[in-house]
Amino acid sequence: MNILVTGGAGYIGSITCVQLIEAGHRPVILDSLVNAKAAVLGRIAQVSGIQPSFMEGDVRNKALLVQVLHDHKIDAVIHFAGLKAVGESVDHPLRYYDNNVQGTLVLIDAMNQVGVKTLVFSSSATVYAPSHDMPLHEASVKGASSPYGRSKWMVEEILADVVASDPSWSMTALRYFNPVGAHPSGLMGEDPQGVPNNLMPFIAQLAVGQRSVLRVFGNDYETPDGTGVRDYIHVMDLADGHLAALQHAHGRAGHHVFNLGSGQGHSVLEMLATFAQACGKSLLHEFAPRRSGDLAAFWADASLAEKVLGWRVRRSLQAMCEDTWRWQSQNPKGYTS
Repeated sequence: MNILVTGGAGYIGSITCVQLIEAGHRPVILDSLVNAKAAVLGRIAQVSGIQPSFMEGDVRNKALLVQVLHDHKIDAVIHFAGLKAVGESVDHPLRYYDNNVQGTLVLIDAMNQVGVKTLVFSSSATVYAPSHDMPLHEASVKGASSPYGRSKWMVEEILADVVASDPSWSMTALRYFNPVGAHPSGLMGEDPQGVPNNLMPFIAQLAVGQRSVLRVFGNDYETPDGTGVRDYIHVMDLADGHLAALQHAHGRAGHHVFNLGSGQGHSVLEMLATFAQACGKSLLHEFAPRRSGDLAAFWADASLAEKVLGWRVRRSLQAMCEDTWRWQSQNPKGYTS
């Protein structure tokens, strides 16, 4: 199939493009490069052997979307494009609603005009309400606590409403937990701008000497070692999840929602210890007070994805750390190395 991948130059989108190519599909990338670098396109070609079509542009540009959907005879869309930093969304909520919600509305409008009715949406586990009942499953209570999470939740509601109004649509929302890792080649991985917001890229930068110490927020949680526990998923497994969702969704109308996670949690100290083994050096950390709003533990029930999509995680925490280290050590400054 010809697949439009919005945000396809980003961390998850680019590796998903590699997996699409290996499965015989033809990804067409649309990306504004606000949070990505054009250099990733050459890496996709280097890894897959195929240079995907690329258009630099904003998902809110309906005329461009209509042109791309029409000219490339697009069969389905995987929608990654959007802003994704929780803290930034608190400071700039309107920017997040404009990009994430309005951008999706424009995309659906363009798809409807051209007659493309299959959409796989990059959602997030942040749509769930803060809860101490784990694991989280697709029917768990929603109640996002940030503008970023609410923008994802709003889009999910929009997808459901569109399907209710026109049952010919196939709309799938994939709720990620914590994507980490890199392509095993070491050529593609996460390249955050500025100080990383997430644990794994911060640890990776600590290991190559770009950061001096990791601050661990809270060591008095009711967890095995007192530090926060999260569900980490290898980005390669996540990319495979998008491929499985696409294969399930195309030609199958309706509204579908799946968690993509490992189904188990790992603590901050466990992540540090495993990464230290991968890179062969000790990693300096210090404890700091808990951050407001952080939960002790947070992980997925991903059994529905296994039952319906035939998908489950296949890569271990050790593989997550080893692949991240291979990427970071070979590309200490990311795609600008």
